This record gives sequence, structure tokens and C-alpha cells, in this order.
Amino acid sequence: MAIQRTSVPDLQEMKRLGDKITLLTAYDCLLAGLIDEAQIDLILIGDSVGMVVLGYESTVPVTLEQMVHHTQAVVSTAHRPLIIADMPFGSFEPSDEEAIRSAQHLVKVGGAQAVKVEGGNDLVRRRIGAIVQAGVPVMSHLGLTPQTTTMLGGYRVQGREASAAQQILDHARSLQAEGIFSLLLECVPAEVARAVTAELHVPVIGIGAGAECDGQALVTQDLLGLYPALPRHARQFAQLRSTISEALAEFRSEVKAQRFPAEENTFHMKAQEAAKFSR
Repeated sequence: MAIQRTSVPDLQEMKRLGDKITLLTAYDCLLAGLIDEAQIDLILIGDSVGMVVLGYESTVPVTLEQMVHHTQAVVSTAHRPLIIADMPFGSFEPSDEEAIRSAQHLVKVGGAQAVKVEGGNDLVRRRIGAIVQAGVPVMSHLGLTPQTTTMLGGYRVQGREASAAQQILDHARSLQAEGIFSLLLECVPAEVARAVTAELHVPVIGIGAGAECDGQALVTQDLLGLYPALPRHARQFAQLRSTISEALAEFRSEVKAQRFPAEENTFHMKAQEAAKFSR
């Protein structure tokens, strides 16, 4: 029996019923497969791959083709979640035509079912409207938007002042009018997230936005405890960094002591073939 993938109407129904939506990031087939087995609703191939996997200082250098590459890896093993690919910096801003081409490339070649676009100003709204009209579902992203952290003053909570909070709500309303299917709201006060979630009829997924959103998102590497530093909004559900470090150290020790590989890890020729080879 074919596995039923999470759909946009499924997400709408989950919001209506108050069934909290789960979203995790993935950039490779191994973690994507594990996330799939855990029956997580959404996978985001974020341009955060630049910092989490590729070692960049920000998300800005990530290219469209890198996003396609990692999306293909995730799609190969994740069959249940709705798969959303980030549109990286520079892939949608120049024109509506460029935005449509980039979005359709992530869907046709990458295999994503939807794309995510950061920001809510007039230019971004026009691009999102064009992408939706071209047939690609769009998740929007407001609050802390990593592609524009220089303009925001760094990685910090957005919407603390009433005027800034009102702007986030206004942008959310306008983006909904353009046809987005969901909104990712990052690092905003709980009061702002509550108002946006109540106002919109599309699901609002929070990351560092309090408990009253329609769902919650995390970077999987943060959840697994793979980095020594943890953002305040995240929680470690495991501490795999120490486990992995211990395993790597044990491997080195076992090789140095000539205890690995052992006999059970070794292959042999049949005696007759070994004798021929020896001769």
C-alpha cells in the first residue's frame, strides 16, 4: 500500500482540529529517513544547510543548485512528510520570472512539494504571489529571517515593540492574501505569535515563538544535541555529541591497540584459492 504523504489540506484540517503540526529540518537521506519513520509532518530543507552542514558563516552563500542537491537526498528516503525546500538568497528577488523558475526548479528537479520564501515586504509579496499563481505552494517566513540578519541587527528576537509586532501581523495578513499555505514564525514574542496564529486561517509554525502556534519546528541537529551551543528557543531531546565523540575516541584506541579489526570483522579466501594465490 502506498504511503500517504502529508498534504496542504491535511495541514488545514490539523489547524482546525488543534492537532499540533511538527516540522524538522533535514539535509541528507539518513536523517530524512529517521524523521520519516518518526512520522513528523513536515521536513524543511533549510538554507541553514550552509551553517549546519557546509560550515558557512551565514545562509547567504547557499546556491539554488546546492538546495536542489540536498533536497534530492532528502526526497530519496522521506515518503510521509510534506517536503519544503528553502529558496536561497538571490533566487527569487530579481524578478517574478526568476522567482518562478527557481521555485519550479526546486520542485521539478529537487523533488520538493513546496518552497519557503523569507520576508514580507512589497517585493517579496509580489514574488510569492507569482510563485503561487505558477502552481507552487509557498510557506512564508517572518520574524527572524536569517537571509537579512544584517538589516535586522543580527540574530535576535523580532517584534518586541508594538510597532514592529504590528508590522509582522500586517505582513502575515498580506502574505495570506497572496495565497501562502503556511507561515513559519521565527523568534518573536509569544504575544505576537498568538495574535498571528489567531488571525490567519493558514497554519502558523513556530520556532522560538511560544506554545500557541499551530505547530513547532526545530533544527534537527539542535534537537539531537550535536552542537555544544544551543539557542534559547531550542531543546536537546538527546545528547549525541558526547556519544559520537566517545565512539570516535574508542575507534582510535582500538585500532592503535590492534584490537580492531577482530576476526569477526575479517574476510578470508577459501583454503584452496589461498594456496593457489600463495603459489
